[in-house]
Amino acid sequence: MHMAADDLSSDTSRQADSSTEEGKEPSKPKQPSMSLRNRLLFFLVAWLIVLMPVLFWWDTWFGRELSDSQITAYLQDEKHPRHIQHALVQIGDRMTRHDASVSRWYPELLRLASHPVEEVRNTDAWVMGQDTSGPGFHDMLLKMLGDSSAMVRGNAALSLVRFGDSSGRAQIVALLQPAKIITPIDGQLIDAAKQETAIHQGGLVAKIQSGNHTMEIRSPISGRIQQVFAVNGAKVTAGAEVARVEPGPEQAWEALRALYFIGELEDLPAIQRYMHETSEIPDRLRQQAVATERAIRERAVKRNPT
Repeated sequence: MHMAADDLSSDTSRQADSSTEEGKEPSKPKQPSMSLRNRLLFFLVAWLIVLMPVLFWWDTWFGRELSDSQITAYLQDEKHPRHIQHALVQIGDRMTRHDASVSRWYPELLRLASHPVEEVRNTDAWVMGQDTSGPGFHDMLLKMLGDSSAMVRGNAALSLVRFGDSSGRAQIVALLQPAKIITPIDGQLIDAAKQETAIHQGGLVAKIQSGNHTMEIRSPISGRIQQVFAVNGAKVTAGAEVARVEPGPEQAWEALRALYFIGELEDLPAIQRYMHETSEIPDRLRQQAVATERAIRERAVKRNPT
């Protein structure tokens, strides 16, 4: 038995030495290669993953230039309100370049002032302020000061300043104030946003659970959650303030710039809160607040020099 084992071991050793001497390595199993069809499918999927976001961005980017026929079609596209907004932005851009050809769409601007979608009315109010000679624009903007949306009222008021009309001064001062988020129903507060959270207009602030019904409460403005007045799980009653949203820098800057021209002394408390040197107030915004306060005081002195 030992002799047979030794012979077998010796034979195996000689075979291994022989293979080594001849420079041969043990063969490795071949890796299965991807077929041409699978390879093409792989690249197609990867290409689509990259392409789809680009196409979505291209389709929704308001800076993409539209032809005249596209603008006309987009203004009538009730199924896609963002197409209407896109056309309005393009019209506004042409108006700032003093392109007289856009007057063909002015009747559409008046029609869209009563559009059911808030974002469309909001954009429309801004566009009408780009041409103070537009027939009917001034009167329509005055009507929009009574819109149900605070943002539409604010944009209408800002546009009226271009007409030399201060009728919307109260709405402009309101743009500097935090937005109060009110619950319209009784219920239990759930999914409340955290304090200091940045939020976009229409962003979710909280949900109210009332029986089997859940209502979402969204922010009317873009900005920052300044304060939340109830914790998740707390009972709230209809009409109660559940949160407060601080206006974003762009909104505040536009309001301060408008009040530079039409602001009054009683508006100063709302303006002065933006004059403090804090990390929450950008320097550009603080400088505009300082300039606006100075302009208001100088106007007051000219009216009453004594």
